[in-house]
Amino acid sequence: MAGAAAEQRRLATVVESWRARPVLVIGDAMLDEWRFADSDRLCREAPAPVLTLRRRISAAGGAANTAVNLAALGGLAALVAPVGADVAGDELHDCLDRAGVWDRTVNQPGRHTPVKRRMLAGNQILLREDSGEPDDVLTDDGVARLITAVECAIEELRAASGGSVPTLVVCDYGLGALSAPIRAWLVANRHRFATVALDAHDLADWRGLAPTVVTPSFAEATRLLARANAAAAHPAGAADVALHPDPPDGPSELVVGTAPGAARTARGGERTHADVPPATGPTGEPTPGEERMSLTGDGLSITGTGVTIAATDGPRTANGGGPHRAAGPNGPSAPDDAEQTSTDRVLLAQARLAELREHTGADVVAVTLDTEGAVVGGAEGESRRSRATPVPASHAVGAGDAYLAAMTLALAAEAPLPTAAQLAQLAATITVSDTGTCVCRRQDLLAALGVDAAGAGRTVVVTPDDLAAIVAEHRDAGRSVVFTNGCFDVLHPGHVRYLQQAAELGDLLIVAVNSDDSVRRLKGPDRPVNPVEDRSALLAALSCVDHVVVFEEDSPAVLIETVRPDVYVKGGDYPPEMVPEAPLVRRLGGQVRTLGYVPDRSTSAIIERIRAQQVSTGEPAPNGNGDREPYPNGNGDREPYPNGNGDRGTLTGRTP
Repeated sequence: MAGAAAEQRRLATVVESWRARPVLVIGDAMLDEWRFADSDRLCREAPAPVLTLRRRISAAGGAANTAVNLAALGGLAALVAPVGADVAGDELHDCLDRAGVWDRTVNQPGRHTPVKRRMLAGNQILLREDSGEPDDVLTDDGVARLITAVECAIEELRAASGGSVPTLVVCDYGLGALSAPIRAWLVANRHRFATVALDAHDLADWRGLAPTVVTPSFAEATRLLARANAAAAHPAGAADVALHPDPPDGPSELVVGTAPGAARTARGGERTHADVPPATGPTGEPTPGEERMSLTGDGLSITGTGVTIAATDGPRTANGGGPHRAAGPNGPSAPDDAEQTSTDRVLLAQARLAELREHTGADVVAVTLDTEGAVVGGAEGESRRSRATPVPASHAVGAGDAYLAAMTLALAAEAPLPTAAQLAQLAATITVSDTGTCVCRRQDLLAALGVDAAGAGRTVVVTPDDLAAIVAEHRDAGRSVVFTNGCFDVLHPGHVRYLQQAAELGDLLIVAVNSDDSVRRLKGPDRPVNPVEDRSALLAALSCVDHVVVFEEDSPAVLIETVRPDVYVKGGDYPPEMVPEAPLVRRLGGQVRTLGYVPDRSTSAIIERIRAQQVSTGEPAPNGNGDREPYPNGNGDREPYPNGNGDRGTLTGRTP
C-alpha cells in the first residue's frame, strides 16, 4: 500500500499545480432548476400524483456548470455565453457569482435563457421541462458582442495570470450560442489558446478547431463515424446523408435519413450544400422503411440503412466463432447477456479511437459510456478504460461537466494522459453522492486522494505501518479513537449514516477496509464490485472519516491491536456480545458498540435490485431504467440533442 500512497500524493501534486490556471469557457449556458415535492395521493382527474412543493434549488447548467466546476477545482474560470435578459438569466448570474466564476455573459434582448426544470418526489425525477430552442441563433449584433466579450476575457485572463496563455473550453449543445461566425472566429484564433477542450453534440461542426481533447458520448461518436463512413461510401451524395438521434433521454440508437439538398440551412441560418441538387425522398426525417442504427449481436459493428461501422476491417464472429447476428428491421437479435452488450460498446470505442482522432483533429479522445465509464486514447495509440459505478439518475446530472473540467485542467497542467484520465474519473466519482447538479470541489478531490486541502498535509488514506504513529500522536493530544471496519463495496446512504454516527462516538474515526482478495474470500468470486482504491477514495472523501487503512486479512484483529480503539463500532442488529472482535477490544480496554443498519440500504440489497432490473429489462443498465444512452450513470446525461445541457451522468471509478 506504500506504492498506492505515493501514487495518491503524485496525483495530488497535479491538482495543486493547476491552481489559478486561466480558462475561458464559451458555449450554451443554461439554468438547472430542481423542485422537490412530496406526494401521498393521486388526483381525481387522472392517475397522476398530487405534488406539494417543499423546496426549490437553482444551479448553473451546461457551459455554466463546466465553468463552475473549473472554478471549484481551483482554476481561474471566465464564462462567455449569451444569456437572456430574464428572471432565469438573473438567477444564472447569481449562481456564477457564488461560484467565483468571472461572469462575462452577454445579455441578448429578446432571447430567453435556456432552463431545465426537474420535478422530483421521493428523490425520483417525475418530469423535466426544457426551454431553449436550437434555432434560437444570435443576431449579427449578438455575434459581434459575443466576440468582443471573448476578446476582453482573453486579455483579462492573461493579465490576472501573469501573462499565461489561457485554456479554452467549448461547450456546444446546439442551443444557438455557437453559430457559424463564432465557430469560424474560434478556429481562426486557435493559436491564442494553449489547450483546447471540446464538448459538442455535433463534432463535425468543429473539425478545423484542432482541439487538444474531445469528450463525445457514445452516440455522438457513432454519429460522427457513421457520417464519415457514409461520405466515404457515397462521396457524390455524402451531403445528402443525415443522422437523427432518438428523442431526448431515449436509447442510444440512431436513425438514418436523407437530408434535403440545396434548400437545407444549417444551424445559425447559413445555407449549405448549395451546389447539391435537391434530394429525392424525405427531407431530413427518416422514412418508415429506414432501420434504426444499433449494435449487431457481436457488438463489433453498428448498422443501419446504407451505413455500417465495423470495429475491424475483416469479418468477425461472435461467441467463439459463430457468425455474428445482423441487425434487421427491429434491430439486432438480443445479446447473450448484459455483460456481452456492456463489452460491445467498450470494444467498439477502443477500436475506433484512432478514427475519432482523425475525424475530430483532436490529440485526445475520451468516449464516455454512461454506466460503463469511459474509453480514452491519445496519439500513442494505447487506449485506457475507466469504469463507472451506477447511481440514481438524479445524482448524475452534470457529472460529465466535472469530468471535462478535471480532464482539461490536468492536460493544461501538462499531466500525462493516464493521470488526466484518472483525475477526471475521480472528479466525476465524488460528485454523485446526492441529487442535484454535480460540482466537484478541489478540497473534495484532494480529500479523495488522502490530502487535507486546508494545508495541513494530513493524509487520509494511510498504511498499517503509519497507523501506530498517527494514533499515538492523537492520544498524546487527549483525543479518543473510534475504529470500524468493513468491505464498503458500493457506498450508499446507509454507510454514510453509519459512519457519521460512529464519528460522533469519539474524536478520531479510523475506517479499515478489506482488500479485494479479502472481500472475495468473504463475499464470493463476484465481489467486490469496486476495487479497493475506489472504495478507499470514496470513504476518504467523507468529512466524518479521519483515516482509511486497507487490511489484507479476513479479520481486523491485527489492526485492532495496533490502534487499541477506545470505541469499536460494528453495524448490525445483533448485540455487542456477538461481535467476534468484542473480547479482543475489551481486553485492550475499549468498548464495543453496534449501530443498526438503515432498512433497505445495504450493498447486497442494491446489487440484488440491479440484477433484478437486468433480468426484467434485458438491459445492462444498473440504474434500472433500461437506458443505454451514452452517458454516465443512468443518463444524467449528455443527451445528443439540441435541448441537452451536456450533462454527463456518472463517470465513476478509476483508470487502470
